[in-house]
Amino acid sequence: MQSRGLYGKKYINIEERTVDIEAPDEDHVIVKVKACGVCGTDINFVRDWEQDYMPLGHEISGEVIETGKNVSGIKPGDSVIVEDCTMCGVCTDCKSGHPEFCRNMYDMESQPGMGEYLSVRYNCLNRYEGLDHISACLTEPLAVSLTAVENAKIPLGGSVVVLGPGPLGLMAAKVAGLRGAGFVAITGLPADNPRERARLELARQFGCDMVIEAIGNSIEENIKQVFPKGVDRVIVSSPPESIYDAFKIIRFGGIITYFGLHFGGKNVIDLDVNDMIFRKISLIPTFAEPAINFPVSNRLLREGLVDAKNLITHTFTFENAKATFESVINGSEPVIKAVMLPK
Repeated sequence: MQSRGLYGKKYINIEERTVDIEAPDEDHVIVKVKACGVCGTDINFVRDWEQDYMPLGHEISGEVIETGKNVSGIKPGDSVIVEDCTMCGVCTDCKSGHPEFCRNMYDMESQPGMGEYLSVRYNCLNRYEGLDHISACLTEPLAVSLTAVENAKIPLGGSVVVLGPGPLGLMAAKVAGLRGAGFVAITGLPADNPRERARLELARQFGCDMVIEAIGNSIEENIKQVFPKGVDRVIVSSPPESIYDAFKIIRFGGIITYFGLHFGGKNVIDLDVNDMIFRKISLIPTFAEPAINFPVSNRLLREGLVDAKNLITHTFTFENAKATFESVINGSEPVIKAVMLPK
């Protein structure tokens, strides 16, 4: 079987390749990709990554079409989410109740989720029902946002600021409310293009108590008017330099969790360790690999607690992939979440 897929690197250099997909071995499953979301990591690759082409796409929903002889619990015709990294289940950390520290993960074996077919190990799959494929591909990014919210340990009725109104930030803000936050604010770039206006408007629809356009010291000024001593928690979904703003608005003893990445040289920042120690601030990274929280993430989508229909604003195919990536990056279209449909 042959499968077309997308690979990319800097300058929105996107290449379509055709590869052979072997018949499944004993423990593998062939999945026909139905939908694959564009992640911030994909954007980083096609905007900043200067090395070899990277396979694009890991937010995948699909349909099982063939299984290996040792596979049970999954059959052809099942709708599945593909985990891009899966814990092994047998290492010391997995056996000690900490699969999040597994270093023996199964992965997608360098295959692009933005493709027609995948061959993956059976335990990389999550079956689902009652949800369309396009909405279901949000399971992976929502699980990242959910993990960030859990890492933040939000106190009941607590105050939370999410830095960055991309899809992950928007979902983090929504889940923070579901987890019992009493005040949720979100910040974004000035609403001077269709992309930023759409994202900030959805933040309001998601129930954010405050939406801040980051101009000068506007984040600190707006937050300190409501919380003079700072907020309980900050979740950083925007690039690493945004952590500077997080330190300006976090209260004594607060927690900052962050998952915003940068592959273009802006991943290193300066931190005042004395300030962190004296103010007892916890800085907690969120890296949701191996896959964690997929079942509850899928349930939140299925039950409409997180609204996939409003998040997913654009779909595209092989033919218009480059144009879609360009519009996400330059803000020329009101893109909140773009999803590839391989057919």
